[in-house]
Amino acid sequence: MALLRASFFAAVVALALATPTDRSAPALVVHEHRGQPAKGFVNLGAAPADTELTLRLLLKPNNIEGLTQELLAVSDPSSSRYGQHLSLEQASVVSYVKPTTDAVSAVNAWLSSNEISATPVSPAGDLLEFTVPVSKASSLFDADFSVFGLSGTNTTNIRTLKYSLPSDLTSYVQFVHPMTSFSTPFSKPKISALSAKSGKRDVSDIDPSCADITTPSCVLNEYNIPTTLPPKQSNNVLGVSGFDNEFANFLDLQEFLTDYSDVSPSTSFSVQLLDGKQPQTHAISSADVLSGGSNTQLRSFAGVEASLDIDYTVSIVGEAVQVEFISVGPLNDDNLSGFLDEINFLINSTSRPTVLTTSYGFDEEDVTFPVYEGLCNAYMQLGALGTSLLFASGDGGVAGNDFECTTFVPTGPSSCPWVTSVGSSQAVLENFTKNNFTTIGAFFSSGGFSNYFPAPAYQQAAVSAYVKSLGDEYAGLYNTTGRGFPDVSAEGINFVVVAANTSELVEGTSCSSPVFASVVALLNAELLAANKPVLGFLNPFLYSPAGQAALTDVIGGTNPGCNTNGFNATAGWDPVTGLGTPDYTKLKAALGLS
Repeated sequence: MALLRASFFAAVVALALATPTDRSAPALVVHEHRGQPAKGFVNLGAAPADTELTLRLLLKPNNIEGLTQELLAVSDPSSSRYGQHLSLEQASVVSYVKPTTDAVSAVNAWLSSNEISATPVSPAGDLLEFTVPVSKASSLFDADFSVFGLSGTNTTNIRTLKYSLPSDLTSYVQFVHPMTSFSTPFSKPKISALSAKSGKRDVSDIDPSCADITTPSCVLNEYNIPTTLPPKQSNNVLGVSGFDNEFANFLDLQEFLTDYSDVSPSTSFSVQLLDGKQPQTHAISSADVLSGGSNTQLRSFAGVEASLDIDYTVSIVGEAVQVEFISVGPLNDDNLSGFLDEINFLINSTSRPTVLTTSYGFDEEDVTFPVYEGLCNAYMQLGALGTSLLFASGDGGVAGNDFECTTFVPTGPSSCPWVTSVGSSQAVLENFTKNNFTTIGAFFSSGGFSNYFPAPAYQQAAVSAYVKSLGDEYAGLYNTTGRGFPDVSAEGINFVVVAANTSELVEGTSCSSPVFASVVALLNAELLAANKPVLGFLNPFLYSPAGQAALTDVIGGTNPGCNTNGFNATAGWDPVTGLGTPDYTKLKAALGLS
């Protein structure tokens, strides 16, 4: 009996000691899940337990609605606050996006209780980074991690189809990444090689009709861009995003300017490196290779995408605007992490570009909504700070990068409401002259309607009119109330570039975004010279009556895909060419510049 009493007492003591801890541990609830991997990915088996995963945890902003209103107030030409961009230095942006004290305390306490120390990697302290082995991530998030391979490629992702968080943290956490979002290789512009050059070519030798080759002079003529440029402003920088080990070569640019442009061959660009051990700015003569972001000057390493973007930004803006190549290295777990790294670095920069063009993207369906929304909110922050963000819409028509689609596939970041998406047009070049040509939509120009984001107020009228004109055509294949893209377009056919000491012809929206971005950068130079603020987030201006009147509407052409003819380029906004192509003279007048 005594023995029983002692045993009972011991059990009660053990229960008393254990119960508070057990009761206080909140239940795990599923935070994100998907029924299957992204299209093309195959489960290759369980991920090795000791493989290290670098994870990003984004805490929810405390007042994103307030930042949205601020962005629109400083970007709408009808607002009394138009052009009064926010500052990071005064913490006006940070105050809207920083997480609550409760959120920071709760999440850090949970991580600490699991012997994890996280590092803030964003200006607002909302993005936390930590590294754990697969085994620990599996128990922490109640997740089964597998290695997924993309068919026909060497691409592999360690991912899970669902993960969970403690129930008391779900209201604080936006996402943990990379978990359920998949990363596909970036698409490249279509290339066709020109015959090898035996020597330097004078620009006067090139067919001035632009019938076979698009050169900088063709672009200048088509969009009424003057050859007499505004004075250079030290605070006006045109940023060019570089990903996927694409390097821009200084000698290639010099050769391009000599052969195909009237701009001095001595005109160059600066380089910003990140996702190495530390972000670094390199002088023009840089020729090194870092463990992270790099811009090696071995000519055989020059990338066509990087060369295209640099060739046309530099040749259009000349010496009026500083062009900066932002090389994002491989020290991140996937392409989307590279986007996050770049944008957070620029938000925190004291010399951020006034315009940023990016010729890379992803299919919206490959990324979960919480992750994409977090990225889109970061773009909102940069827009509020006064940077114009332009993205190529993609080269797959309504199919995006999914050529086995049964419904139309929107692309990102173009479908984010806080960026300007640029599609492609094509000049019909019979008897091409400056004032005598026809433009149609390029067949590859990706466009459509987001399945994640509704059409924002600034474009609702334009998008609704197009959707109404479609009637029942393509019913069920697209989201009739989604954010429509692209917003604008520019030439995208037969651009000559010099890459790796070779001239090549390329096509794609990768041609179009740098062109439109260059127009914006030159307009910023004009505005700054007149003591006016830069444009910042473009879309409210572009969709305004004055903005639309300064663009050339594109009528004709389709963007086929998913076994359909795709959408039509029609009068007004359409999901092939957006509102149309730029007219520099009209845009300048619309901004009140003489």
